[in-house]
Amino acid sequence: MILQKFMQQLPDVKSPGNNWWVGFSGGLDSTVLLHLLKSSCPHWPIRAIHVNHQISPNANDWQRHCEQLCQQWGVNLIVEKVSVKNQGHGIEDAARSARYAAFKKHLMLNDYLLTAHHADDQAETLLLRLLRGTGSRGLSGIAVERVFDQRQNTKLLRPLLPFTRDEILSYANQHQLQWIEDESNFSEEYDRNYLRLQVMPLLQSRWPKFQLKFNQTAQLCAETETLLTEMAATDLQAINLRDERIGKSINRELFFQLSIPRQHNLLRYWLSIQGYSVPEQQHWQQIESQIFSEKTDSSINLQWGNVSLRVYQNKIFALPLILPELTLSMTHSIADTSTKLLRSDLPNIHVETRTGGERCRPAGRNHSQTLKKCLQEFGLEPWLRDCVPLIYSGDNLVAVGDLWVCAEYLAEKNQQGLKLVWSV
Repeated sequence: MILQKFMQQLPDVKSPGNNWWVGFSGGLDSTVLLHLLKSSCPHWPIRAIHVNHQISPNANDWQRHCEQLCQQWGVNLIVEKVSVKNQGHGIEDAARSARYAAFKKHLMLNDYLLTAHHADDQAETLLLRLLRGTGSRGLSGIAVERVFDQRQNTKLLRPLLPFTRDEILSYANQHQLQWIEDESNFSEEYDRNYLRLQVMPLLQSRWPKFQLKFNQTAQLCAETETLLTEMAATDLQAINLRDERIGKSINRELFFQLSIPRQHNLLRYWLSIQGYSVPEQQHWQQIESQIFSEKTDSSINLQWGNVSLRVYQNKIFALPLILPELTLSMTHSIADTSTKLLRSDLPNIHVETRTGGERCRPAGRNHSQTLKKCLQEFGLEPWLRDCVPLIYSGDNLVAVGDLWVCAEYLAEKNQQGLKLVWSV
């Protein structure tokens, strides 16, 4: 019964030619997963990967157990020893990051990775996220399937999610499987273990099979999240998304025409698809009072995680926390009416940065102005003004980045000149 149900969870592939990797700790869940996969698909290229976190004094014994079992079952096993460093988010999170980095190291193009998360894990995850505060994304829980590494087109599958821990234990006993027990699973110091050891049995006694209802809730929330993502993608196309010299921007006026929930939804989506940290609950008050307020100015710089949100000229900018260095390139070209080039016959060309007090007369203007005034009029973002390259010929300022060429130094039409590009 469990074998047939398990096979229904596997993707319908015409050819199993790619590697099917099992994250194999040697514990109950991953042992059952490996046994089920080997039993249901004996001719598939199945491989296992064991990550030795070197945390427990029993870690090497667990590794030997996995090696012996895989040898017995005829499964190729890769062992990765990792060093787990707590980066401030707890040892469990650090171990998980190290483990998934090890998985990613070995998966090749179009491979599958299977992990042994089950219905009880899903219930624990939802409870933890509820206790910490979450929305539909958090309540989507553990996904049955997701892209693991987009560059390699690898997928992460969790085919045991429909099964409870009791069903998995029953299968293991029926087939006389042997597994290791991680002593850390019995420490109530960890929130997840406390839920597993103290809370889950109470829920089970009152609501048998409650885990499956939690799983159903996660699936419904995942559907809701899909709708929200599709709505955000549509909204993003409608509000003038622009590539900027650094980062991207959206039109602030069009953004304000959306309802507040859609503003929140869009901002989360826009940041996440760029790889930026999405705002947490404590950030929203600042965002609403500054970014969303009609009274904003260019001094606003909201930062969290790896992102900075700024406002300038009716645009909201998403920028990396540390701005990349911009470089100036000069290439020879022929001037025409649409291209303003710098004369190529100027002597002693060199590049400086602002020191203050500079003046210039951009081509097409009758009078010189301060550089500060010109930069404002040309709309260069304030956070780039101190690093804009100033091109000099001797002591004379002849061009400012790729913004303008000063009037006296503009190459005439059909004359060879220098095309300036200031970019990342």
